[in-house]
Amino acid sequence: MILEMKVPSPGESIKEVEIATWLVKDGDYVEKDQAIAEVDSDKATLELPAEMSGIITLKAEEGDTVAVGAVVCLIDTSAAKPASTGSAAVSEATKTEEKKVDTASATAAKTAPAQEATYATGSASPAAKKILAEKNIDPATVSGTGKAGRITTEDAINAKVSMGTPTGGSRGSERTKLSMLRRKVAERLVMAKNETAMLTTFNEVDMSAIYALRDEYKEEFKNKHGVGLGFMSFFTKAVTRALQLFPDVNSMIDGQEKISYDFCDISVAVSGPKGLMVPVMRNAELLTFRGVEAEIKRLALRARDGQITVDEMTGGTFTISNGGVFGSMLSTPIINPPQSGILGMHNVVDRAIVKNGQIVIAPVMFVALSYDHRIIDGRESVGFLVAVKEALENPAEILMGGNPRKALEL
Repeated sequence: MILEMKVPSPGESIKEVEIATWLVKDGDYVEKDQAIAEVDSDKATLELPAEMSGIITLKAEEGDTVAVGAVVCLIDTSAAKPASTGSAAVSEATKTEEKKVDTASATAAKTAPAQEATYATGSASPAAKKILAEKNIDPATVSGTGKAGRITTEDAINAKVSMGTPTGGSRGSERTKLSMLRRKVAERLVMAKNETAMLTTFNEVDMSAIYALRDEYKEEFKNKHGVGLGFMSFFTKAVTRALQLFPDVNSMIDGQEKISYDFCDISVAVSGPKGLMVPVMRNAELLTFRGVEAEIKRLALRARDGQITVDEMTGGTFTISNGGVFGSMLSTPIINPPQSGILGMHNVVDRAIVKNGQIVIAPVMFVALSYDHRIIDGRESVGFLVAVKEALENPAEILMGGNPRKALEL
């Protein structure tokens, strides 16, 4: 029986996928549920498992874009699984044949006469050499049009001095096709720049209070909950609070209407093997510090392992992007459409700041809020970022209700 394997639908809005990698070769025997290919959609990379066991015949090439429901391979389910001993015998025979070929090639190389260097093996004529010397051009940089690459007088006359700096290094290049995911990310980023009135406002956060809390509780927190107490839980709690104070930042435009949400689905930008991915924490306003850290760890691991699903990246009302993990000091993050706002975190650096009239050294992070000015006014955007700053600089009172141990579930 010949089974036709068709591309399954990764999600409602996805109409086509791209064959990123075949994990098997044409004519291989595959087992049921064995991963036979990786396919890229515009949202994620998914594995395609074999529906039955048998001999596979590929019907699409790597890099092909195929419609959802299209046949990409055939599986002959009536074919018997080849014996391993037979495969071993074939492999041994192949090795023996390859050894014979290598021996024959080596013998031929020893007996082949060395090519004698002649006037016509790529050198220049005396007249051509003189012209090139006057131009201060190395003959080795000139391609000859004469017999066997000989540089003629005409070649020398036409040769031009290179304006570049000779380096002697490699000058190679490589052209590769962008994955469907990367192409979609590029398309969405350009759309965000072209179709929104994007503006960015900045502020700075004294991270001293968060550092003190982490130093005091991080070991106990990790031992009890199995996850670290990082910055993301503080920032997520600060953002969800600020979104409730300034609901316009938690809204988006749909045509001539504004959609406002009474929940905070926070998208978290993470770097995966296939590029930027933005999984979503649902109802982040209801999560505890432990809940945020556990959910971020789960989503990051799934993104890293290529297991993230379309549903886990769909939706989101606001995005947090942490460029600080890569060393970024300051940036203007791009809105993740159709959302209206994104908060950019950056690295923490000891800086001189003023406290109580005194110049002191403190760990400081610059933060940036990019927002769609069509729906969010300056008052809301600045107020939102100030609310985030206030919560981060006084987390024990504002985010933990004055009881850090209870908030951290210790």
